[in-house]
Amino acid sequence: MAYFEFVGDDLSLEGTKSFIETVNAKADEDIIFGWVVFPSKEIRDLANKKVPKDPRMTELVAPLTDPNKLIFDGSRMVYGGFQPFIQSNE
Repeated sequence: MAYFEFVGDDLSLEGTKSFIETVNAKADEDIIFGWVVFPSKEIRDLANKKVPKDPRMTELVAPLTDPNKLIFDGSRMVYGGFQPFIQSNE
């Protein structure tokens, strides 16, 4: 498994729809892009079931969902599962 998170740095390219437009980001907001690479769909599905039930997640997520302390709007998050198409390790 591999996990990555990046903060937006160069988010617009003429002729394409940008991350800024996609999530309707304001000028004072940062866009964070993250992804996880699982060895198989089965392992991904298992992780998606187990992670929300892990008691440590409650400790991490609870402060993020407090309406008085929100640091992001979950309704603007984007999710998807993808199958490999082309891969290069160089």
